[in-house]
Amino acid sequence: MRRYGKNTDEDDIRQRPNRKGTRPRTSIRPKHEDAVEGMVLTVDRGRLTCLVDDRIVMAMKARELGRKAAVVGDRVQIVGDLSGEKDTLARIVRIGERSSVLRRTADDDDPYERVVVANADQLAIVTALADPEPRPRLIDRCLVAAYDGGLSPLLVLTKSDLASPDALLEMYGALGVPYVVTTRDEFVDGVAADRVHEHLKGRTTAFVGHSGVGKTTLVNALVPADRRRTTGVVNAVTGRGRHTTTSALALPLDDKEGGWVIDTPGVRSFGLHHVDPSRVILAFPDLVPGTENCPRACSHDEPDCALDTFVAEGHADPARLYSLRRLLATRERREGD
Repeated sequence: MRRYGKNTDEDDIRQRPNRKGTRPRTSIRPKHEDAVEGMVLTVDRGRLTCLVDDRIVMAMKARELGRKAAVVGDRVQIVGDLSGEKDTLARIVRIGERSSVLRRTADDDDPYERVVVANADQLAIVTALADPEPRPRLIDRCLVAAYDGGLSPLLVLTKSDLASPDALLEMYGALGVPYVVTTRDEFVDGVAADRVHEHLKGRTTAFVGHSGVGKTTLVNALVPADRRRTTGVVNAVTGRGRHTTTSALALPLDDKEGGWVIDTPGVRSFGLHHVDPSRVILAFPDLVPGTENCPRACSHDEPDCALDTFVAEGHADPARLYSLRRLLATRERREGD
C-alpha cells in the first residue's frame, strides 16, 4: 500500500522513466533577447494575429507563459518566424504591462473574470434610442467596467430620429461623460462616423453595444474595407474585407491622425463580479477626499459612509454622489432587473 505524509520514504516517490532524449526540467527560462515587439489584433482558437512593424504575423503563446493569456490590444514580445508569410507561425514569449483592462464576467455569480481588451484609452458605449429600446442598466454596467479598468467612457447614441436623447442624457449628465448623438441618415451619409471620429484621434477606443444598435456598422464606416485591405488586417483574420464581430478585432484609423478602433462582440450581459468599489470611485476625483473617514472596506453606500457628511457640508455636488451610488448598485442587480 502506498503511503503519504510524513511517513513516506523514497520508495514511495514515483519517478519518470529515464527515456532516451528526455531532458531534465529546469526553472531557468530563456531570455529571448532577440524578441521584437508586436500588438495583438485578434485572437482565434489559440492563434493570435499580431502587427509587427508593417507586417501581419500569426503567433501562438509560448508554453513558458503558463496560463497567462494575451488579449487584443496587448503589447507582446515575439520570437520565431516574423516574415508574415503564409503558413508561418511565431511565438509570443512575453506580455507587456497593461495600462488599462476592460474586464467582464459571464454573470454576476461567475468568479472567473475575462479580460476583453487591454491598453485601450477609451470605451465607446453604443446604444440606440429606439428599435431596440435603450438599456440604461447595461450602460451603467459598461460605465462601471470602464471606470474600474482605467478607461474613459464615451456615449454614442444612435437613431435619434426615432426618439429624443434628452431623458438619457439627463440621466448621465452629472457624470460628465462626453457623448455623440446621431440619426439613421447620418449613418448612411458618413456624418455619424465623422462626429465619432473627432473623439478617437490618437487614441485606442474599444466599442461595446448589444445587437441592433449599429456598433459594427459604425466601425465599418470608421475603418472602410479598402483601408483594411491595405493594412492586411481583416484579410489575415477572416479572408474577407468585411468583418462580422465574433471576437474582438483591432483596426487602425487613418495614418494622419493615428489611433485604433477595437470592435468587440455584441454583449447581452456584462457581469461585474470582479469590480472593486475603491477603483470605481477614482473616476470621481471630487468625491475621493470625502472617503478619508469612511469605515474600512466601505461600499460607499451604507449608513456610516463619510461621503454623506462630505456632500452635506457642501464639498461636492449631491448629484455626483447619487450617480456614483447608482453605478455601484448596479453590481448587485442583474441587467434587466
